[in-house]
Amino acid sequence: MTSAVLGVDVGGTTTAAGVVTPAGEVLLEAQAPTHREGRGQALETIAGLIESLCASAASRGIAIEGIGVGVPGIVDPESGRIGDEIHHVPELAGQTLGVLLAARFALPVFVDNDVNALALGEWTFGAGRGAHALVVLAAGTGFGAGVVIDGRIVRGVAGFGGEFGHTPVKFDGRPCWCGGRGCLAVYAGGRGITEAARERAAVQSGAGLAAAAGGDPAAITAPLVFRRAAEGDPVAAAIVNEACQALGAMIGVIVNGLNPEVIVVTGGVATSFAALETKVLAAAAEYAFKRALAATRVRIVPGDKRLTMRGAAALVLYERGRAR
Repeated sequence: MTSAVLGVDVGGTTTAAGVVTPAGEVLLEAQAPTHREGRGQALETIAGLIESLCASAASRGIAIEGIGVGVPGIVDPESGRIGDEIHHVPELAGQTLGVLLAARFALPVFVDNDVNALALGEWTFGAGRGAHALVVLAAGTGFGAGVVIDGRIVRGVAGFGGEFGHTPVKFDGRPCWCGGRGCLAVYAGGRGITEAARERAAVQSGAGLAAAAGGDPAAITAPLVFRRAAEGDPVAAAIVNEACQALGAMIGVIVNGLNPEVIVVTGGVATSFAALETKVLAAAAEYAFKRALAATRVRIVPGDKRLTMRGAAALVLYERGRAR
């Protein structure tokens, strides 16, 4: 019988799960809208995907040995309690999800922040495999980060370790939904880019952006902003230049502060940043020590659900390894 683990990535819109071998091969996978059972019912979606994949695995002679779950919020490393910062799936706030799922499926269950899990996935299977020090920056709707040093995920005392997305890159900058100001997420995350573009499209100078969205500023998305910038729209180009500068500044902070071997930039917005890698690295060079940056491999890897479900699976392997 083949042994595998099950990785679940809980997103604000979509939850994806996969049966993953210890070598990182995804044998089975499924996904569903996170709130397909209705608002407030994410737990039922998660459990339904796990139940379905466990049944499919059993029918193929695959033994599931544990479940890993990545959630878009802070998880207390001691209690396993999900914090109130899980804005996109608020019904999970305060839950000890691992305890609930372990009781339901009679399997060991490990839960962590989704980007911590993603970092473990890159360290175990991906671009940062076996690195002494790895940082993953996840540019999605928001902007997450995960840090692995000496084979250990950096969680901090209350689970906030590595929250570089909410580190200020502009001290007098725009308010962030986290309550801070000038955060990286506001300038280089999908939500921040979109909000900036919609604000500017509402005035005369942003007419080109509004027209590209069919005359409705509310229809503007981050991919549209990057596309319009590439086509020469000056307002879109200013927003994208600001995003590249902010991301480069954060890479510089990380290079100077942690001196990692590898930095992986991934997530949904990374697809757009990949075409601008030269601009991002040029910005990083303005802030980082030259030799330290030269010693760091910076990879921009477009995100997909297979990366995130493999990350959640890697969480199981990591926690089982620590328990030995």
